[in-house]
Amino acid sequence: MMGELWRWLVALCDVRGWWRLLTGQAAVDVVFISNLRDEAERQRFFGRWRPRSGHANGPRVYLNGVAGRIRGIDVTAEEMLSKEGRKRAQQLFIAACEWAEQRGARVILLAASTKRLFGRDGRALKARFPNLLFTIGDNGTATMLWSDIRRALREARLLHHARVLVIGPYGILGEAATRQLLEAGYEVLGYGGNASALAEISERYGIAVSTDLALLGKVDAVIACTHSSTAKLDPAAIELLRQPGRRLLVVDVAEPANLDIDAYARCRDAVVRQDAGNAFSERLHYVLGPLSWSMLMLSKGVIFGCFAEAMALYHAIHQRGEVHLAQVDWFVVDEVNMQRVAHALDHARVEVPSPRCFGTAVPSFRLGET
Repeated sequence: MMGELWRWLVALCDVRGWWRLLTGQAAVDVVFISNLRDEAERQRFFGRWRPRSGHANGPRVYLNGVAGRIRGIDVTAEEMLSKEGRKRAQQLFIAACEWAEQRGARVILLAASTKRLFGRDGRALKARFPNLLFTIGDNGTATMLWSDIRRALREARLLHHARVLVIGPYGILGEAATRQLLEAGYEVLGYGGNASALAEISERYGIAVSTDLALLGKVDAVIACTHSSTAKLDPAAIELLRQPGRRLLVVDVAEPANLDIDAYARCRDAVVRQDAGNAFSERLHYVLGPLSWSMLMLSKGVIFGCFAEAMALYHAIHQRGEVHLAQVDWFVVDEVNMQRVAHALDHARVEVPSPRCFGTAVPSFRLGET
């Protein structure tokens, strides 16, 4: 239903959007420009209709009067791994930025796999659109992720002596999680497909790392911070990692999911899995409600942490008058920026959601005997 008919229905039912147009307000304040997870999402998002422009509207959300809208570009995460796919994604992203600016947007999120399309600092993109504020959203995601990790470990009764494996510890979120876990006293190990990056992390933090799960031994929990095909969990990996007779705790912040829904279905009795890095607010509203949030594999009042950051920044800058935040480089993810985002999220009445797994409640964190 997500094709052209769905878009017409969303536009028709967007009462807040119609009111904004009638009162001379911008059509949208924040635009989340995102690639597609995979072919399945391409079908959900576009259906049989593929836009000639290469980008189209997705779900519309409102938070504290801030109008947010997903603008999907017709490129999957896998396609972006090729040189041609990356070039096409860059072109479509710029076109989507032009579309957003024309409709009054002030904040743009580089969502999902688009965050490094324009380098680590996005300098050329910022120079091309000086009136737009760009963020990769990872300060918000990292803030929510750490809250998820602490709660999951506590609920699973995994104390500081527990062994925790971080998949992709060399990424932005993975390194943040590694640092925070070490500071909290956990034994941390690293795994991924990038041997040289793993070696750098090992030297920086003094943790054991490997590109081979079999060399790491049993662990109590896994924090999955990458969806790379070279480091995905599957039933065999779960059996290799989990303690004998116990379920393995998996906190999965990757988009697309590291332990994807099909793999999870085949090993759900051996794992307690939680979505991570998402945010919740009672003030968050989706146009068409369940039809929209279920499309994102989310639930009522829940949004991705990076989306929440972008909306909270707009709220802080343009509604609360914290104009100094417009001068911050939001491509930088560090403790200072995380604190700034945490402050903005708090004022926007955004918090960590209840534990969910692919949008449904996690029934128990009991790892016990299987």
